[in-house]
Amino acid sequence: MTDLKVRDLKATDEEQWRAMWDGYCTFYEATVAADVTETLWSRLLDANSTVKAIVAEDESGEVSGFAIYIIHPYTWGKNSVCYLEDLFVKPSARGKGLGGALIDHLMARGRSAQWDRLYWMTANDNAGARKLYDRYVQADQFVRYVVKLT
Repeated sequence: MTDLKVRDLKATDEEQWRAMWDGYCTFYEATVAADVTETLWSRLLDANSTVKAIVAEDESGEVSGFAIYIIHPYTWGKNSVCYLEDLFVKPSARGKGLGGALIDHLMARGRSAQWDRLYWMTANDNAGARKLYDRYVQADQFVRYVVKLT
């Protein structure tokens, strides 16, 4: 896709973002309460929040993908790191380079901001995403543990 544009999320993206967010949650068979989505949307628009988002526009200007990321300090370095928490591309736009463009944009931003690393995870059986991610780096040896506290 030659006319692809990646940019920061704007308030005017709300309708398109919400439709994609719903698609993302459906893909992962997750139910996210409306008030949680509202909180997330507010955080994404808050300049002081560490939770940020970028979107990919196709040649018509339609928002067809997003990446939500969190910049944070970590204990093994002086610089911040970036956790790519959510990446989604509309099914109709997959295979056109949007997912890679979102990752490339974050990598460039991270180099400019001197983040020490960009990292993410995905489901073991998410073959489509893993095909993209494996072009950047192979999965490491770590295993994730999750303890629900609420």
